[in-house]
Amino acid sequence: MIKLKPRVSPGCLIRVKYAIRSELKIKPGENVTFTFTCSTPEKYFVMEIQKNIDCVSGLCPFGDVHLYPTGLPRLDRTFVWDVKASTKAGLELKFSAPWLRQIEPGETCPDSVRYNINSCIDTATVNIGTFCRNGSVSRIKLLGGVILSLHLSWDSPLTSSGFSIANRASIKRLCIIESVLNGESSVTLMSPNYPLAFPEDELMTWQFVVPSNLRATVFFHNYSLSNCERKEERVEYYIPGSLSNPEVFKLSDSQPANIAGSFNLSLQGCDQDAQNPGVLRLLFQVVVQHPQVNENVTHVVDLSKERNVTVTIHFEGWPSRLPLTSEPMCLICKDPRTCDRVLTLESGTTYKISFLCKDLSRLRITAEKGISCVDLRWCQRKIYSLVVPKAVTQLPIRLHKFIWKILAPDLINVEITSPSLKLQQHVPEQRCNTSYSYGIVSATPETELNVGVFCPGGSIEKIQMRNNITVSLKTFGKGFLNESDHQDLKMSFVPHIKDECIFTVSPDPKAKVYLQTPNWPYGLPPYVSISWYVVVPSKQVARLGFSRDRMGISCETGRAYVNIKEEAPGAEETVRREDELLPQPRDMYHDFWVNVSNCKPVEGTQLTLQFWVTFADKSIDLGVILAVVAGTGVLVAIVLTVCCVKKKKARVPQWECTT
Repeated sequence: MIKLKPRVSPGCLIRVKYAIRSELKIKPGENVTFTFTCSTPEKYFVMEIQKNIDCVSGLCPFGDVHLYPTGLPRLDRTFVWDVKASTKAGLELKFSAPWLRQIEPGETCPDSVRYNINSCIDTATVNIGTFCRNGSVSRIKLLGGVILSLHLSWDSPLTSSGFSIANRASIKRLCIIESVLNGESSVTLMSPNYPLAFPEDELMTWQFVVPSNLRATVFFHNYSLSNCERKEERVEYYIPGSLSNPEVFKLSDSQPANIAGSFNLSLQGCDQDAQNPGVLRLLFQVVVQHPQVNENVTHVVDLSKERNVTVTIHFEGWPSRLPLTSEPMCLICKDPRTCDRVLTLESGTTYKISFLCKDLSRLRITAEKGISCVDLRWCQRKIYSLVVPKAVTQLPIRLHKFIWKILAPDLINVEITSPSLKLQQHVPEQRCNTSYSYGIVSATPETELNVGVFCPGGSIEKIQMRNNITVSLKTFGKGFLNESDHQDLKMSFVPHIKDECIFTVSPDPKAKVYLQTPNWPYGLPPYVSISWYVVVPSKQVARLGFSRDRMGISCETGRAYVNIKEEAPGAEETVRREDELLPQPRDMYHDFWVNVSNCKPVEGTQLTLQFWVTFADKSIDLGVILAVVAGTGVLVAIVLTVCCVKKKKARVPQWECTT
């Protein structure tokens, strides 16, 4: 049959003798001569060639299937073979190299050669799947008849169907799909009717032919379950050499890994609830690799003495990025047959893990520890070390991030200290160049304050914060392994503070220190107050300056202030509002406070403030020195005068003076 393409205007027609028509149907045995009224009929027409084969009442034409008739016009065409067969005698479709690759509905084939296979049992039709060329599916065995469609584009050079039909005994299941995986490779397969429901209470099997020197691992990427009244949906593995064949798994279980050689995987449905049947479907991947050199190397991860800790070993980019199927597979194994791309270990247990991975640098570790305080009387006596456990650092995997989640109830705050290394705030003028940094966030259910990014080797001795705190240690490169022994971050619970955050800063006298408000560059939240307490050594004088001359905001409600005050008797406090110029650089002779308090800014404005501190040795004023010297000379003269007077009175005219 030749007919117009859907949704195409009839700009071309078919001429048979003297008749013009838009559709032409040629029955078996007919000989029809026709032409088109245009020079590009492939833009308008499609052709369907259907052949019915009866294997129930007559002999089947087993063997290679040919593309008949020949000499067809160059149109997009579909060959359809409708093969009737008894369920007592199954059919086998055998595909010639390069075999087939199953695709998801809506996906296209690069060479525009597409196969669609449907199984016919009595009056029911099941879509076994849609396939392109160049894959691993070599044979499909079916129970009963089959409708196979081959779709070709008008310019396809294909001259053979690429498959043959053979007669087989009943397979006693819906179908068997054979996949041949000769080398390191992967295959993605789907249950019949995917993404619609697998037929009720049916059974099907995938046979994987794998060389014995290779290892296979199964991943279920997408599945759903129906609502069962009787039986249970499951998958069964037949693995040669296994002592427990068949091995039965739920679809929600981690599937077998590191399987040596060939194996079978079967999907079994159940009797469904007639009112609410649900949908059983499955999309999965089988990855075949060579055995890895380090698969027999066991690493002990002792988390038995840890509390509230989870350690996740994963591929790079997890969880936001899924690895491409073409990427080499890296697996983490809890035992030789339980492996996955992502493995989470819990505190309180000791694990023995191994890796199936050619390049361990593609793996990362993300860990998390929870710390909470309920009673300040007990918590306040304890100092917590925010240090990555040895169980994590000794693994041959790079630590990506270690997160401490600190929960503090109302009226209890958190203090972070770095006694020996001290912390440096990461700012544009003073970037961190260490192998790791700490990101600190203070949060309530309503708001979140990004306190900043810090690294070791600075001037911040401690940070006091209200609310719950998250401290995230993030590594950069391999240097953290060498520096991990020197971590000194401590945490304790302290009584309530009035500000959202207080920094205690003790700078190196030879360094210029830059400090900036939290939530940079998005601005302080409305009505938040932040303070810095800067320690000035007794023989030093500090110079304080701001990086710009104004705060740069307008207030909708309230006022924004900058307050500066030295810790000295009678010291005056310097106060600036958001509509005033910030103070010029000034000398500070004592420890001092800098406080920044926000208003509710007008939309489009935000409070971001940066200041700097430098130090110099105190210089003695020359005027003071001269005054002191002059005062000393007067005092000596007075003493001399007094002495001389006394001598004069004692003996006249003797003028000798003694001192």
